Amino acid sequence: MAFLTIIRRWALREHVPIREIARRTGLSRNTIRKYLRSGSVEPKFTVPERPSKLDPYAAKLAGWLKTEAGKSRKQRRTVKQLHADLVALGFTGSYNRVAAFAREWRADRHRELQTTGRGTFVPLVFAPGEAFQFDWSEDWAILGGERTKLQVAHIKLSHSRAFLLRAYLLQTHEMLFDAHGHAFRVFGGVPARGIYDNMRTAVDRVGKGKERQVNARFLAMTSHYVFEPEFCNPAAGWEKGQVEKNVQDARHRLWQPIPSFPDLAALNAWLERRCLELWHEIPHGALPGSIADALAEERAALMQMPPAFDGFVELSKRVSPTCLISFERTRYSVPASFANRPVSLRVYPERIVVAAEGRILCEHPRLIQRSHHLPPCTIYDWRHYLAVIQRKPGALRNGAPFVEMPPAFRQLQELLLRRPGGDREMVDVLALVLHHDEQTVLTAVELALQAGVPTKTHVLNILHRLIDAKTHVAPPIDPPQALALNNEPRANVERYDGLRGHDVKEIRHAS
Repeated sequence: MAFLTIIRRWALREHVPIREIARRTGLSRNTIRKYLRSGSVEPKFTVPERPSKLDPYAAKLAGWLKTEAGKSRKQRRTVKQLHADLVALGFTGSYNRVAAFAREWRADRHRELQTTGRGTFVPLVFAPGEAFQFDWSEDWAILGGERTKLQVAHIKLSHSRAFLLRAYLLQTHEMLFDAHGHAFRVFGGVPARGIYDNMRTAVDRVGKGKERQVNARFLAMTSHYVFEPEFCNPAAGWEKGQVEKNVQDARHRLWQPIPSFPDLAALNAWLERRCLELWHEIPHGALPGSIADALAEERAALMQMPPAFDGFVELSKRVSPTCLISFERTRYSVPASFANRPVSLRVYPERIVVAAEGRILCEHPRLIQRSHHLPPCTIYDWRHYLAVIQRKPGALRNGAPFVEMPPAFRQLQELLLRRPGGDREMVDVLALVLHHDEQTVLTAVELALQAGVPTKTHVLNILHRLIDAKTHVAPPIDPPQALALNNEPRANVERYDGLRGHDVKEIRHAS
């Protein structure tokens, strides 16, 4: 292009003869005349059409590219894999030719989508209390000094744009139900509609168009809170664009730098407080004032929140002979009377509840182990094994559940096991928990240890005195004035020791 510009400047502006230009450039006069007649400084080159080795496979490769475009990004085959598949069919060309074909195909498809209107969108507007949008994201936080990957639930009101984040370790049904309960509590009511993507915790099967087979447990939650679920088309995240943008904005508002907290409960408490603060800081944009101002007006259109949905997931389990059930690589103890029997396990985000025969048997804090390299963990409740050690007192000595007893019980056990029959005595002391308040029994054991008399008889004596002191409280006596004594006797129990004489040796009587 620069060479043609020089030729045109010599001929048109400086009026240099064509013979002189030919001498200076070394080109023929006919070539210079052709350049000057073209009227353009951009040379035109004709590319001869040559047959390509890819031509016989072009239709198949285009079909593969169309199929892969409909899959999620993580499931698509790469161009290298497509090239390898073509080689298996007999293609002898290079990878670069396949990659060039894929680039051209994607550019043509992009232009086609823009011309058909799929690249343009219509702004949406929502009435107060009409809808909310829900989505999940993956973020990181430091919990207890360890970097932990979190599943974060985002709930955003479509009109006021108020939002709430709730972090969990898993993305399961019980977490989903818990996030909705906290969101409606913070928002102050329930909108009429919920907009979701086709997440597995809500949709069992995606049909044609808007046809969905909704999960029964998810449908029970929507019926409890009385709102209508609505699901986006597959791979159409722009249909819930507000919460999608909220996911992006939250990364620099809340997760950078990575927050650090002692546990998940402290993190969620901070997230709730921070979201409330951001409502006052962020302007609404479409309405005057902040998000908090818009929410104050929208709350009048929200339905009053009913009692929180009992969002557990129920599983059927069978108790092992060692009084344990297994869930998520963790074993939990169950009362010994239900060993080798079926029970119902109700899973909540923070706890698990074991039920049978229409009543609650026990409850444990839920332990979620993210690493499969760690050995399975066992959570015991030593009270569940009291019926067993009453029949097998020898199992108390090395029983794994009894390692977690209170220190006073452990200290009494060490003293009793030094004497014959100490196993049976310790079992009888622990069995008192089945009939009396555990804290009262523990207090009696501590008093017996302080007195230096670690025996079952002394513990029983103290326990009965503690119970009597709580239950048999003497009512106050208000005697008539006529019966009042002028000289009330002084309470002095030491005078009874005087009756024993000074030569009587001090003897400890049985308690």
